[in-house]
Amino acid sequence: MDFSFSEQEEAFRAEVRAFLAEANPNAELPGQSGDEEEGGDIERAMNRLPKLMAWNQALYERGWVGFSWPEEVGGGGGGLVEQMILKEEVGKARAPMLGLSYMGLAWVGPGIIRYGSEEQKKRFIPPILKAEEHWCTGYSEPGSGSDLASLQCKAVRDGDEYIVDGQKTWTSLAQWAQWMILLVRTDSEAPKHKGITCLLVPMDSPGLEVRPIKTMNGETPFAEVFFDGVRVPVSQRLGAEGQGWEVTKHALANERSSIAEVTALVQDLEDLIELARRRRRGGRLAIEDPEIRRRLAYMQSTIEAMRLSGLRFLTKQLRGEPVGAETSINKLLRAQLGIETGRLANDILGSYGQLRRGSSGAVAGGRWARQMLSWPSYVIGGGTPNIQKNVIAERILGLPHDV
Repeated sequence: MDFSFSEQEEAFRAEVRAFLAEANPNAELPGQSGDEEEGGDIERAMNRLPKLMAWNQALYERGWVGFSWPEEVGGGGGGLVEQMILKEEVGKARAPMLGLSYMGLAWVGPGIIRYGSEEQKKRFIPPILKAEEHWCTGYSEPGSGSDLASLQCKAVRDGDEYIVDGQKTWTSLAQWAQWMILLVRTDSEAPKHKGITCLLVPMDSPGLEVRPIKTMNGETPFAEVFFDGVRVPVSQRLGAEGQGWEVTKHALANERSSIAEVTALVQDLEDLIELARRRRRGGRLAIEDPEIRRRLAYMQSTIEAMRLSGLRFLTKQLRGEPVGAETSINKLLRAQLGIETGRLANDILGSYGQLRRGSSGAVAGGRWARQMLSWPSYVIGGGTPNIQKNVIAERILGLPHDV
């Protein structure tokens, strides 16, 4: 594998670094070792919304939001390698994400670009790029999380509308979203993967109710969503009726092929190493403890393996090949490392690792306590570890479905 970059690509990297040095709104935030802003991740983002919107606008004007999306829909029309460089440098600078409409950029936008009508592209793509509208994903249900294709939330065609009844759960960011990309069952007689349809639903629709789910870290990133006779125009169907599973697979593959999350893990590792260098454990610095060093080394090697796997995915994309089940490997490792990060920080800090924001002696504003309690976001989002293991076993290793 050739890891070198062309002169043009290196010039683009230099351009990104120069921009970040001048425009990064996180540059004036307190450091990781000091106090943090009040509130959880979502609350802090809401408090900083004016600055974040200005940041999004600056990126949008440079064509860096939706960087690899086609220019005809408002994207940057950039290449995949440059997109990787852009995400990598933004991550290294600890700047805010490339675009604030996270779900819209990761899942919804690519789906609309591929399966949407021209009217849908004109209506929905610009507000995603400009962060004027935010999205959530109506996928999991109380009895259909692990086996998503068994979903039972139904939609019945009534003239030019669908009438939706049912429930979704573990819906990320639902209480802040204006729109939902929703999977419904439109044909109960068809095989379960064939009877699913994708709808684009406004969150203020009559009959739609959002009930936030409070997690053990005190935040509410998830919600239950209930549908009672919700009417959705047929014009807001994405793709053909019965094509919803295909649309969803494309969206999931697009989200999981990103290697930007590796940069975030590298940052967590760097902060853990610095923490271990400063904190004492059992009468010596934590970094001198062989067990702590072993766990840090495991994290480092696993993150590097994820980075190389991400480059393999990128190579396949550059060749025009589909990225498939192999992306479940990085998703599985991401969940494991998210949990281990909190546990390791807690072991380094000892009893101080239990202290949260507002407590006397809390380290980094209680960041590590919050990290330890935030594992549901890593585990549930995008598919649980058990699902990823099944995908790896069946589609990569070729193991039988039933044993």
